[in-house]
Amino acid sequence: MTQAILREIIDYANRADPYPLYEELRKTPVAQDGDGPYVVSTYYEIQSLLHDPRISSDRRNVSSTAGDPLAQAEEDGETALPPAFLGLDPPEHDRLRRMANRPFGPPHSPHRVHDMRGELGGIVSGLIDGIAAKDGLDRIDLVDRFSYPFPVSVICRLLGVPPEDEPRFHVWADTLAAGLDPDPDADPSQRHKGSQDTRLELGMYLAGLIEERRKSPGDDMLSHLATADGPDGTMTTMEILSTSALLLIAGHETTVNLITNGMLTLLRHPEVLQRLREDPGLAVPVVEELLRYEPPVQLLPQRSPLTEIEIAGVTIPKGASLWLILASGNRDPKRFENPDRFDPDRKDIQHLGLGSGIHSCFGAPLARLEAQLALSELARRLENPRLLEDPPPYRQNAVLRGPRHLPIACDGIRP
Repeated sequence: MTQAILREIIDYANRADPYPLYEELRKTPVAQDGDGPYVVSTYYEIQSLLHDPRISSDRRNVSSTAGDPLAQAEEDGETALPPAFLGLDPPEHDRLRRMANRPFGPPHSPHRVHDMRGELGGIVSGLIDGIAAKDGLDRIDLVDRFSYPFPVSVICRLLGVPPEDEPRFHVWADTLAAGLDPDPDADPSQRHKGSQDTRLELGMYLAGLIEERRKSPGDDMLSHLATADGPDGTMTTMEILSTSALLLIAGHETTVNLITNGMLTLLRHPEVLQRLREDPGLAVPVVEELLRYEPPVQLLPQRSPLTEIEIAGVTIPKGASLWLILASGNRDPKRFENPDRFDPDRKDIQHLGLGSGIHSCFGAPLARLEAQLALSELARRLENPRLLEDPPPYRQNAVLRGPRHLPIACDGIRP
């Protein structure tokens, strides 16, 4: 590998199809050029590192970001909030993740996600009903009309945001997403200021909501985080703010991409779309194959060794910047047969689309359910859907890769 290939992956010109570059990367499973990051691109090596306790997710353990083309973008996203558990190592990571999980999933809240199915179905139906209301059926931007608003509404319901305040969250989410999509022609200081102002507004709003929930708790997740006092103690207000912001930003962004990449892939594979229309149960393997074939998170740049390690014959020093190219591992022919083929009938889809190890996606059960409901209902209700632009315009971000707009047309919407 050369640094030129790494720069090409970041280059927006290759956003629509980075997979030929990943194929080139896999010729050298672990590589570095000059003072840039070490890049790992093959399945088994990535899987090993995701489970290696010597690998840190805390960016403060990176000794130098010199030569790292994503380092500045990460620094632009810094806030006054402490790191959320996604960017921490054990034992702090484990403590905060356990506390966040108590009101969200097993073993303490095993039915939380399942019990949201009816509510999620209602949101999906309402959004599809309204698709044609604004612009008609000749040109529908599926991102603006469906993929973007759906996950924000879900996060608001999960946290316990009052319905009348949901529009504010939509604006905040859109602004924060724009901050993750830096325009190369925009003034970075202005972009940074806009993102910081939005985070401050969001933080102040959430702080007020936390105080309300402490006085009058409900059954929402924010109430549980604000009032719970379990074996790990209680979260501070700042820890609740960081966790809530993580749920809003990370959970929302990945789900938008999963749904949009999913519909784009189905429209490119009309035979699978037709099968899904006839059999909604196919949504489960379809989503799993999508997580392998077009994962919403392409790479993890925020990793570093806590000590010198060796992987695939390459010695990586302590504190080096380490990139794990998940999407490349998902297309590794040493792990998956015909990896560039979209095949929901695969019998073994142990993908890296939601990470693995202690940092595996916290919201994975909810993201899966959202995508399954969204794609099965879009397949069932849109009559003769078709792409108007292929490839569609993509977002700038190389990490959270997905179309910024997905222009489609259809002949009608079934009840």
